[in-house]
Amino acid sequence: MKKLSLLAFSLLSVLSYSQSADLASYVNPFIGTGGHGHTFPGATVPFGMVQLSPDTRIDGSWDGCSGYHYSDNVIYGFSHTHLNGTGVSDYGDIMLMPTMSEPSLDKKDYSSPFFHMNEKATAGYYAVELNDDNINVELTSTTRVGLHQYTFSKSGQANIILDLNHRDQLIMGEVRVIDNKTIEVLRRSSAWARDQYVYARIEFSSPMNITKVNNNAFAPAKVTDKFFAGSLLAMSFSKNVKAGEKLLVKVALSPTGYEGAAKNMKAEMPGFDFKKTKKDAEALWNKELHKIEITEKDNDKLAVFYTALYHTMMQPNIAMDVDGMYRGRDNELHKAEGFDYYTVFSLWDTFRAAHPLYTLIDKKRTSDFINTFIKQYEQGGRLPVWELASNETDCMIGYHSVSVMADAMAKGIKGFDYEKAFEAAKHSAMLDHLGLKAYKANGYISIDDEHESVSKTLEYAYDDWCIAQMASILGHTKDYEYFMTRSQSWKNLLDPETKNMRPRKNGGWDKPFDPREVNNNYTEGNSWHYTFFVPQDIEGMIEAFGGEKAFEAKLDEMFNAPSATTGREQVDVTGLVGQYAQGNEPSHHMAYLYNYVGKPEKTKEKVHYILNEFYKNTPDGLIGNEDCGQMSAWYVLSSMGMYQVTPGTTYFNTVEPFFKKTHINTGNGASGIIDLSSYKDDIAAFDINNDVVSEQLAYKEIVPVPAIEAESKSFEDKMTVNIISHLDKEDSLRRAPETILFYKVSNPHEKDKGSYEIYKGPFSIKESSIIQAYAADGLGGMSKPVTATFIKKPNNYTIKLNSRYNRAYHAGGAAGLIDGITGTENWRKGDWQGYQSQDFEAIIDLQKKKKVNEVSARFLQDSRAWILMPAKVEYYVSDDNVNFILAHTIENTIDPKENESIIKSFDATLINVKARYIKVKAYNFGKLPEWHQGFGSDAFIFIDEITVK
Repeated sequence: MKKLSLLAFSLLSVLSYSQSADLASYVNPFIGTGGHGHTFPGATVPFGMVQLSPDTRIDGSWDGCSGYHYSDNVIYGFSHTHLNGTGVSDYGDIMLMPTMSEPSLDKKDYSSPFFHMNEKATAGYYAVELNDDNINVELTSTTRVGLHQYTFSKSGQANIILDLNHRDQLIMGEVRVIDNKTIEVLRRSSAWARDQYVYARIEFSSPMNITKVNNNAFAPAKVTDKFFAGSLLAMSFSKNVKAGEKLLVKVALSPTGYEGAAKNMKAEMPGFDFKKTKKDAEALWNKELHKIEITEKDNDKLAVFYTALYHTMMQPNIAMDVDGMYRGRDNELHKAEGFDYYTVFSLWDTFRAAHPLYTLIDKKRTSDFINTFIKQYEQGGRLPVWELASNETDCMIGYHSVSVMADAMAKGIKGFDYEKAFEAAKHSAMLDHLGLKAYKANGYISIDDEHESVSKTLEYAYDDWCIAQMASILGHTKDYEYFMTRSQSWKNLLDPETKNMRPRKNGGWDKPFDPREVNNNYTEGNSWHYTFFVPQDIEGMIEAFGGEKAFEAKLDEMFNAPSATTGREQVDVTGLVGQYAQGNEPSHHMAYLYNYVGKPEKTKEKVHYILNEFYKNTPDGLIGNEDCGQMSAWYVLSSMGMYQVTPGTTYFNTVEPFFKKTHINTGNGASGIIDLSSYKDDIAAFDINNDVVSEQLAYKEIVPVPAIEAESKSFEDKMTVNIISHLDKEDSLRRAPETILFYKVSNPHEKDKGSYEIYKGPFSIKESSIIQAYAADGLGGMSKPVTATFIKKPNNYTIKLNSRYNRAYHAGGAAGLIDGITGTENWRKGDWQGYQSQDFEAIIDLQKKKKVNEVSARFLQDSRAWILMPAKVEYYVSDDNVNFILAHTIENTIDPKENESIIKSFDATLINVKARYIKVKAYNFGKLPEWHQGFGSDAFIFIDEITVK
C-alpha cells in the first residue's frame, strides 16, 4: 500500500473481557423490516436452518422479499424459512397459522390483522397477538427446529392451518399422518431456487384431528386419509381448548428426507419446553455476539451495532442434518466429513465486508464455507455465484467465491484444501459463459458480447487477481502470471477522456455517455458506482487517473455530484451522497479510497456521515436492503474503525472509530484488541499478519486495447473510421515515447485474411467491413486486438418515430430499426428499442413509390422483465404520408405467461400494393395482469428490426 503507515494488529490476552453482559438484549430485530431493508423479525439462532417468522407479504413484491414488511397489518401465517435482506423473493416454507371456530383454508379467512404494539421481537424470540381470535403467538427455535406456543384467550375449537401453497409455487407437497400428534411433510417448490426440497416433521403437544383438506389429487381427499399429495395442498388440524390453554407445535426441518427431520427433532428438541428453548437461543446469540465487545453508552448505538452484528450471523445457513447428511448441488444426498455444510451465499454482496468480518471472528465457519464451495464445485461443476437451497440462481455477477478463498488463504486460515480450492477457482474462471469467452479473448466484455459488460469485466478482473494470489501462495508461477494479466482488464474500460469506466461497443466507446445513467451496461448502478472498482490495483488506478491530486478530485466530483441518477429507475440505488450509493454494494469501499492519497480526514468525514445518517434504531433504519449481512457488516467494521478494501490481502484500512474501545474475540482463547482511541491521521491501515512477509511475484503490465471510432455501426455510402489509443493521452498509461497502432480491413466473410499495417490516420470505408486493430507500446508490449464490424445499409430508407422510446432502450436511435442489424434474445445488450405505457408507431419512407411484397417487424417478449408481445400489429401504406390505408393486421399468438425470452416476427404478405410510405403500429399489451409480479404496472413493447421487401 502506497504511503500507508501500518498499525500492528496484536493478539493479547484480555483479562477484563467479559462474557457476562447480555449483549443479545441490545438486538432489535425490527431494524430493517421497514423501508427497503427486507429483513424479518422472527426467531432464529446464529446461522440456523430455521428462521421462524410471520409472513405479511405473499405477493412476491420487492419490499416483501423476506415475507414481512413493517408497514403491513395482516399476518397470513408463520413459516420456517426466510431470507435476510435479499432483492428477490423466496422461502416461506412450512407455513402454520392458528385460528378458532370453523376452519377455512382460504388465506383471506385464516389470515389475521395485528397491531405492532402487541408485537415483540428479541434475539431468538418473536411474539404477537392475532386480533381476530385474540390468540397469543410465541416463537423460538434451535438450529433445525422451530417451536410455536399458541395461547388461546377463549374456549372453543382451535385450528392449526398448514398451507403448502404459501408464497412460492408448489411443485409437489406431501403430508403423511404418523399418529394424532405427528405428521411428516414434504414441500418441493420453485421460485428463485427453481427446485427446492424441504422435509419437515411436525409434532403437536396435544392430539389433533384433521378437519378439512384441500388438494388436487385424482380422488377427493378425506379427513380420515393417512397420506395426502398434490401441487395444491392445505389442511387444518383441530381440537377443543379452554380459555388460557396453550398448544405447542414443534417443526424440525431437513433438506434430505423424513428420516433426517426425525433425527434433527430427536437431537435438538425432544420435548416441548418453550422457556428453556428460548433461553438456549438467547445464550447462543450471546455467545456469538460476545465475539465483539464495544465500549459505548449510547443505547441507540448499542442497538444498531449489535443488531448489525446479529444480521451478519443470520446466514449463511446450516444446510445439513445433525448426522452431516445434505442435499448437494447435484440433487443427490451426501455426507459432510469434517466440516459443516451451508447454504445462502449472496457472494456478490458479502465478499466485500461480511466474509472479511468472518475471517476475524469466525475462522472455523470461514473454512466450512469454503469446504461447501469446494463440494458445490465437485457436485455442480463450478463454484457458487448466488447459491440458494442447493440451487444456483446465477443471480448477480462474478465468481466471488474466489475472493473468500483467497482472503482466507492470505490470512493463513486452515481447515480446507488449498490446492482443491485453487483448482475450483481456476476451473470457474476458464468457462465460456456469462461473457467470459469474450473477456478471455479480448481483455474486456463489450455491449455486443453480454449485458452488464462493464461491471462483469471489472469484477472478473478483481476475481482473477484473487486467483493470482492463490497461485502465488501455492507457487504456481505461470498461473499467477496469467491471472495477473487478466486482472488488468479494467484498463481496457477506463476512458482516458472522461476518466470513467465506460462501456465498449463495436470496438469503440458507447455513445452517448452519461456517467449518472443507470442502464444495462452496469449491474444495479451506473458508471460512478463502478469507476473506482479496482481494489486489486489501487496504485495503478490512481496513476491512471493522473496521480493523487487528480484521483482525489475525481472522488470529490463523485461525492459532490447531484444526488440523482438518470436512465432507468433502480430501486437498489439508495443512500446517495452525490453519486455514492450506500444502499448498494459497489460503493461500499469508496470512502476509504481517500486514505490512499493521504487524506484520511476525508475518509472519516464520509464514513462518519454514513454511519450517523444511514443506520438507525428504527424499522426503516437501513438505507438499502440488507443483502444477507453485507449492509450490516459494513457498519460493524466501519464503526469499529476498520474496513478491508481489498479482500485477498491482510490489510484493513482504518478510520476514527465510533467507540472508545473494541475487543475482538478471535475464538482461539485470546482476544485481539483494536484500540484506536489515540487515532492519528497518519494511520491509514493495519496488517493483521504483520509478522508474515510475502514477496510479490513479478508480472507484465498490459497495453490497453485501442478504440475504433465511427459515427455508427451502419452507413449508406461511406463512413470515416478513426483508431484511438489510450497511449495517445498524456497520462500515466503512456508506456513509451512512441506508440504505434496497427490495423487491417477485411470483408465480413474473410475476417482472418489480410495483414496488419501501421495506422497513420482516419480512413474511409465504402463496403461492409470488419476492422481489427491493436496497439504496440514501443517496448515490446502489444495489446489484444480489438474488432469492429460496420454494415452498409441494404437501402436508403429513412424512418420517423411517432412514439418515444425509453432512453435506456434506444438501440442507437430511430435508424437502428432499419439498419439490417438484428438483436438476440439477450435484449439487455442494447439492440432493442423499448416503449412503455404507449403503443409503437413509426413511418418508413422508401424514398419513392414502389411495389411492396412483404413487411415484417420483430418483437421480443420476456415477461419476467415486463416485456410482452404487442396485442396486435397493423401495417398501413400511403403515397403522400397523410392518407394511410390499412394493409394488414396480425394478432399476437404468444402466451403472455411464457417466461422465456422469445422473438417473433410479425410478417405480412401484401398483394398488388404500391406505396412510398409504410406505417407500422404495434398495440401495447397494457397493464400487467394480476398473476404478474408487476401487477398494475405498464408493459413494455420491445422492437428491433422492420423490413420492407
